Amino acid sequence: MEDSPKTAPRPRPARVAGGSVLLGAMFLMATSAIGPGFITQTTSFTAQLGATFAFAILVSVLVDIAVQLNIWRVVGVAGTYAQELANKVVPGAGYLLAALIVFGGLVFNVGNIAGTALGLDALAGIDVKIGGALSAVIAIALFLVKRAGAAMDRILVVLGVLMIAMTLYVAFVSDPPVGEALRQSVWPDRLDNDVFLATVTIIGGTVGGYITYAGAHRLVDAGVSGPENATAITRASVTGIVVTGVMRVLLFLAVLGVVTGGASILDAANPPAEAFAQAAGEAGVRLFGVIMWAAAISSVIGASYTSVSFVSTFSPGLRRHRGLLVAGFISVSTVVYLMLEQAPTTLLILAGALNGIILPVGLGIMLWVALRRSGDLLHGYRYPRWLLVVGVAAWLLTAYIAVNALSGVGALWA
Repeated sequence: MEDSPKTAPRPRPARVAGGSVLLGAMFLMATSAIGPGFITQTTSFTAQLGATFAFAILVSVLVDIAVQLNIWRVVGVAGTYAQELANKVVPGAGYLLAALIVFGGLVFNVGNIAGTALGLDALAGIDVKIGGALSAVIAIALFLVKRAGAAMDRILVVLGVLMIAMTLYVAFVSDPPVGEALRQSVWPDRLDNDVFLATVTIIGGTVGGYITYAGAHRLVDAGVSGPENATAITRASVTGIVVTGVMRVLLFLAVLGVVTGGASILDAANPPAEAFAQAAGEAGVRLFGVIMWAAAISSVIGASYTSVSFVSTFSPGLRRHRGLLVAGFISVSTVVYLMLEQAPTTLLILAGALNGIILPVGLGIMLWVALRRSGDLLHGYRYPRWLLVVGVAAWLLTAYIAVNALSGVGALWA
């Protein structure tokens, strides 16, 4: 079906990429991925697999780059939100994608609020209900101030650097076997179902659901789009994955140093906090509190911003009140957390499975936009064939992940 010029405009005139906007988009994606689930999963898999987890990390980073390169390139060059592109190539697909993203984002945001509460409890002994509510107020205030986009960019960069620096310190203190980790990243001692499960789980946790769209939508909002910005968009997309990978490697090394030293952390009530305590004593617990709070609050910001970006385009009224929608999204997440006093485990598992399902749906649609010749959604841009090949290979893998995720949902509700 042909798109008339009236149905495929850019949201606003594209401008040449600015460094601060690209940096903000990159850290929005990275810090959205680095949340409470990221910290808990990395800790648990490291304790379970030891140095072999390095192989899962390397494979996941390569797949993450393939996925994000394509999604950011299509959305960025088109200068159009993912759900709008989806509706143009498959009528109604954008609404389905938006519904999946918003549901998954809302459920994960309950977990993110819980993460902020755990962080403040470890840092300063603040009651978990008060800590969660206080963190929500801070996040809402960010979106209600003037020039919220610029403020968000700066804050996320600071939080990202803070998390990496502190985790680097703990990794250094725990004295991990770096040489063994490097060897097993390319020549693992074991390749079994546990390694496969770890790999697909962290792929979904890095580029699944709303996360991979976070930075791309931020660039569209800032007007940094179009073929003239393709190179800058590509560079930012890869760097965002690299930042996430660096944080995961440092956290992996910090925990690996602890478990190879003989400590058992899997049976602890809070394995990540126990790992930091084993590595650096009481100071480690406080560092864990700062890292957990920074990871969780940045994920609250990323999940809320991106989820709302998937629905605010459906009417002018929603677009005008986008800041209030974000505030409402955070408020609902917080109320659910306060009512349950913890992240709802069943819903978090369901949302995690949805991440695996959303990934090939969204990636497949973006690849179809890149392939089709009618409508000129990419404004005359010739999409690189090598990138399509890489994207299709990543799509096949994520489709396989989705099948496993669907079976997990079936088992969950059985």
